[in-house]
Amino acid sequence: MKRIVLYEDIAAYRHELAVLLSAEPDFRVVGAYEDCSHLCDQIAALRPDLVLLDINMPNVNGLQGLYLLKQHFPHIPALMLTIFEDDDKVFDAISIGADGYFLKGAEPKRIPTLIRNFFDGEQPMTPVIARRVLKLFGGKGLKTAPEYNLTAVERIVLEHLCDGLSYKMVAGEMNVPIDTVRSQIKSVYAKLGVHSMSEAVAKAIREGLV
Repeated sequence: MKRIVLYEDIAAYRHELAVLLSAEPDFRVVGAYEDCSHLCDQIAALRPDLVLLDINMPNVNGLQGLYLLKQHFPHIPALMLTIFEDDDKVFDAISIGADGYFLKGAEPKRIPTLIRNFFDGEQPMTPVIARRVLKLFGGKGLKTAPEYNLTAVERIVLEHLCDGLSYKMVAGEMNVPIDTVRSQIKSVYAKLGVHSMSEAVAKAIREGLV
């Protein structure tokens, strides 16, 4: 069973997510809080497998909480909840090390499936988010693409990731089994020296690989 800690300042949404996730047989919400003021103590005590963080919260917000989490508990993945009111905050979250994103406007019932996909190796990054990431990094200035010895197939997979496609969508586009896609993505991560989709997309765009 995966243990989840949730940080969300809107009480109704926090309660809805906590009830929704705890109703799943493979998830357990072990903590739900309105901000990240006591994140380090809470994470140390609860030892979750995943942290969900709203970006915009009073007091200690999601970006500050993400920074604390990655400084003190770098092995614990973090997924951000965002409505994209501020592109700069999205860029900051990527830079700090967010492992993926959920749009708060998305249907809540889809979130358990997205989280399962994450634990299966997919970092949630919707096409809307991917396009905004592309825009953000495109405005930061691209470097000349270095040589990472990516194969032609790996480069196509990376391009699909940057377009916001999920593993299943990539498999469909390339007409190959999803396990083949997972194998290719694992190789891409190793060659780029990254550990998540968000890192791979950020690096690919920042260094002009796509």
